[in-house]
Amino acid sequence: MDTLPRCIEAKITDESFYKPAHRTMFKAMMDLNESGSAIDEVTLGGKLEAKNELEMIGGYPYINEVASRIDTAAHLPHYITRVRDTYLLRSLIRTCQTTVEDAFQEQEAIGHFLNRVEQDIFKLNETSINESTISDSKKMMDAASKQIQFFMKHRGEVTGVPSGFKDLDKLTTGFQSPQMVVVAARPGMGKTSMALNIAEAAILGGGHPEKVVPTLMFSLEMGADELALRLLCSHAGVSSRKLKDGFLSKESEKDLYESHKLLSKAPFFVDDSSGLNILEMRAKARRLKKQHNLGMIMVDYLQLLQGTDSRVPRHEQIAEISRGIKGMAKELRIPIIALAQLNRETEKERRQPRMSDLRESGAIEQDADIVLLISQKFAKDNKDNEDNGEDGGNVVPRDLIIAKQRNGPTGIVSLVFDKSLTRFRDAAKENNDY
Repeated sequence: MDTLPRCIEAKITDESFYKPAHRTMFKAMMDLNESGSAIDEVTLGGKLEAKNELEMIGGYPYINEVASRIDTAAHLPHYITRVRDTYLLRSLIRTCQTTVEDAFQEQEAIGHFLNRVEQDIFKLNETSINESTISDSKKMMDAASKQIQFFMKHRGEVTGVPSGFKDLDKLTTGFQSPQMVVVAARPGMGKTSMALNIAEAAILGGGHPEKVVPTLMFSLEMGADELALRLLCSHAGVSSRKLKDGFLSKESEKDLYESHKLLSKAPFFVDDSSGLNILEMRAKARRLKKQHNLGMIMVDYLQLLQGTDSRVPRHEQIAEISRGIKGMAKELRIPIIALAQLNRETEKERRQPRMSDLRESGAIEQDADIVLLISQKFAKDNKDNEDNGEDGGNVVPRDLIIAKQRNGPTGIVSLVFDKSLTRFRDAAKENNDY
């Protein structure tokens, strides 16, 4: 009989039952199920007797009474739904009562209080979802067939969210749903700049309104105003240093005005809250997804997120955060680009970075679908880097290493980084027509 497995799939636990006797009986049935024992009135009674709980629930007469109420399991789905729904209603009542009591006490900041209440409600909502996660062969093959038809129809095109770099898009065909894409580098190599360049390509859609991708960026390092200024200057091709000095030509002022007019209408959202954990991030992303149909999320950067339990080791917290980001991408069905720090080994050994250089946890490279590493361009003898650049050191070569790609090739994409404009470009000038 598959009653218990179906209860487990529907997230029914002993806490789902209202009567203490029913909770005790269900828990004993779960123990029997885990040990592989048969479950009937006799074995259940024996299990309860061994735990000194048989008389507490009413003995064998009550077990027989409960068993005799239902002659067939034909209506099992209805009973499961009924148990789950009434449990959720009781949980909602408790949550609301606790919320009212806590609101009167006013023991924490209103922002933290509202976030906690929202998390509690979302947990109840997740518990209420009872969709089967098992797909049969026909369903899977039909879905695969649709993908094949889509790829054939769009042969040679960027089918995902474009990165803004043609050489990278040729190897990835854009960032697909629900990929977790990790962009990692040492400090000062341009991680945030690359994230903004990719975001710009997404929110502007290359000038095609139908290709515009609403994007949310969680910035745990820089403020929203600072990011906006950097994005504006980068798009306008104006040096932020010259802007801060106040010496701009009339042409540059015009370029800034045109960029401001264009970017103001773009669907770009920034959350610059500090001290976020993955649960708070997920709740905010879920809400914005419903409001604005998000097509991509960026996290700057992964190691600055807080773990839900500060008592566990940091590498375990990072593993939890990494799994949470991957889970969020699958839930929302959009690509998520997470920036990450590399350790110092690449600088000490004067070499190109590897996935094993990702700081604090190996879980990041396991969870990621694509890992991109930004590196200085090293000479062939690997002893010297070629980071001297042009234009007084403002324009420097960069290698974008595709260290991992689940469904595509790995390789190296050559880019140049203009430090004064905080902007990456394809190395080949003929490719700079995005």
